Amino acid sequence: MSSGDLAAVKEEARRAAFARRSAAHKMNRGDAAGVLSEVLAGHRGVPISGYLPIRTEIDPRPAMAEAVAYGPVGVPIIEGAGKPLIFSQWAPNMPLVDGPFGAQIPEEPLPMVPQIVIVPLVAFDRRGGRLGYGGGFYDRTLEQLRAKGPVMAIGFAYGAQEAEALPLEPTDQPLDLIVTERRVIEFT
Repeated sequence: MSSGDLAAVKEEARRAAFARRSAAHKMNRGDAAGVLSEVLAGHRGVPISGYLPIRTEIDPRPAMAEAVAYGPVGVPIIEGAGKPLIFSQWAPNMPLVDGPFGAQIPEEPLPMVPQIVIVPLVAFDRRGGRLGYGGGFYDRTLEQLRAKGPVMAIGFAYGAQEAEALPLEPTDQPLDLIVTERRVIEFT
């Protein structure tokens, strides 16, 4: 498949996944992070990065707020196109400012390095594949972090975001597991 064909297939997969995610988000009762909290409870004290949701992304903040009591919790910051993410410590109710792409970031960033990264996504499949927004930020970041030691990548999504099979590239970093609003999906 040519790179142009792959890009078109990915764009179509994103379009379909955004529609599914939007519908799932409308049905959300505000308790979508319960299973994520259970997963993170098994990793108390390990540095974790979550994210501050934009648009119809599932919200990990309740689980992140619980994890803060046991160890450092951070959020990603985009430094620029083609660069990996950096991470800043986060706490509930801390002052935030608008960052790139509509995501908020801490007003006064305090660097941290996560060993668990909660990854937002557009779609996922049962092979550990993830379809993001197309910027490659998480792929570059996970590759860089994993080169320095073990890092767990947890995809966090509504179950409705599951796809049969996603078009993946060799540079796409696999997820270690998926957590949805209802269950944990592990890969074999």
